[in-house]
Amino acid sequence: MRLWVRVEERPTERRTPIVPADARRLVEAGVRVTVEESPRRVFPIEAYADAGCAVAPAGSWVDADPDVVVVGLKELPPEPAALRHRHVLFGHAFKGQPGAAELLRRFAAGGGTLLDLEYLVDERGRRLAAFGRWAGYTGAALGVLALRGRLPVPLEPGTREELDARLRPEPGDDRPAVLVIGARGRSGQGALAALEVAGLAPTRWDVASTRTLDRPALLAHDVLVNVVFNTTPRPAFVRPADVGDPSRRLRLICDVTCDVGSPANLLPIYDTVTDWQHPVRRLHDDPVLDLIAIDNLPSLLPAEASTAFSADLLPLLLTLDGGEPWQRARRTYEDALRAQGAGQPARE
Repeated sequence: MRLWVRVEERPTERRTPIVPADARRLVEAGVRVTVEESPRRVFPIEAYADAGCAVAPAGSWVDADPDVVVVGLKELPPEPAALRHRHVLFGHAFKGQPGAAELLRRFAAGGGTLLDLEYLVDERGRRLAAFGRWAGYTGAALGVLALRGRLPVPLEPGTREELDARLRPEPGDDRPAVLVIGARGRSGQGALAALEVAGLAPTRWDVASTRTLDRPALLAHDVLVNVVFNTTPRPAFVRPADVGDPSRRLRLICDVTCDVGSPANLLPIYDTVTDWQHPVRRLHDDPVLDLIAIDNLPSLLPAEASTAFSADLLPLLLTLDGGEPWQRARRTYEDALRAQGAGQPARE
């Protein structure tokens, strides 16, 4: 097996899917691992070389042998137009998101395969490798810091210890009523852990709690943290009409899920995510409603998030050439390809 860890294109992305310690374990198991140089990755390239990995220039995966499996996290660069490798990443291409059809066309054109990490699941549909806990933790923390006036702008990556030092309550701090929807999942558990550090006891809803949505109760909270992973259209948690509701108490939404542009979006009240330079966006002035919707939240804690994710991914990578979770991911890709008319699935 040959794995190629590519550089991440996004300037604010410092995570990696495979940390040096786990790269060493792969090498010891007989896997040939190549890692591209990156000026932003939280772990230095020397650590990968010491682990027995080959080192390659940034972006050189495009010329790698066709049997190489390219591993990354976020979006691919716009070129090449035809993708011929197997790619492991969060593609965000199976729920009708903006750019999904074009990405699938690129894979169809090159005969490659998208093995989407979001759809690497067990037989019950539960995700096997995810950044969810750290996404929920960071998202909830940013929401509290924003309300308490301690959110640094622009955001900078750091450690959990640094974030917690800023998050712990101080005398006179605001004590908002916080609602976490999706509280039983990985992201929800992360959000609850951060809110505990902040000295807050939130309302906890799971997916079952929203089947008959108590919207007045939702809008009676100060903060909504949405961590629900949703794949099919269903009634929105907050509608455009709710934004201007003069009786609304809700004043900050932290949308960890960030399904903007998808028909499955449960918060169809904004059309672009926020970012590290401008983490909070005002959606309405009177009454105030602000939004935090950053789609790479765990990169603010890159070492902790990468280490946890890599530990989940390592045993799966060792089964990449035949493991059932990878076969499920491939079938999901093939179904999406047919559904969008992007071409016929490749056959290896």
